[in-house]
Amino acid sequence: MNDRTALVTGANTGIGFHVARLLAEEGLQVHVGSRVAERGERAVAKIGANARLLVLDVTDPGSVARAAASVGRLDVLVNNAGIQPVTGAPSETGIEDFRQTYETNVFGVVAVTNAFLPALRRSAHPRVVNVSSGTASLAWSTGPNPQFAHGSPRSAAYRSAKTALNALTVLYAQELAEAGIKVNALAPGRRATGLVPGAAVGGGDPAEGARGAVRLALLPDDGPTGGFFSWDGTPVPW
Repeated sequence: MNDRTALVTGANTGIGFHVARLLAEEGLQVHVGSRVAERGERAVAKIGANARLLVLDVTDPGSVARAAASVGRLDVLVNNAGIQPVTGAPSETGIEDFRQTYETNVFGVVAVTNAFLPALRRSAHPRVVNVSSGTASLAWSTGPNPQFAHGSPRSAAYRSAKTALNALTVLYAQELAEAGIKVNALAPGRRATGLVPGAAVGGGDPAEGARGAVRLALLPDDGPTGGFFSWDGTPVPW
């Protein structure tokens, strides 16, 4: 019997939903993290018997604490919840938009990871996957979408937040290596999700991107940590 457990934040839709679904198909008991209970319940119903709702708002300390208190042991944490409220250049983006983006995409990841570390430490093979973005790479000079090319200043709040997330991935991996907790970041590719208006136009299958997260979630003990990988397993330059 597979008694492994996972938590996927922002799992009621998009890539997060497919990560939760695929992990459940692998036999894991999956906590479907959702800020809104009704949306989470619909996702759980679609995934099936191995899914259970965990009401979790990553920006609310009380919500994070309550969720963590209800989970005794955790084998996999997928920090997927993210937002992209604006797509402007730095000078076009208000400070509140930066704060809102960082609150979910950076501070929310720290809050959830720290809260669930005690549960992860009880696992024999703990894994953390941070869903980042290829647009956060400071090394890639080109991309399929000119808006996200290295020389473009667009989506400044989102991209800089994901770059910060990449840095945190490395720092967590270094800190938690002795505990056997592997921490990696994923660039899922441009997918047809509701992250931003029009994202479905030209976007790929969210399930394809989700498979990359599942691969990192189920890494063997000799697998990498502190890495940044594309959905197909290819290392992404930082």
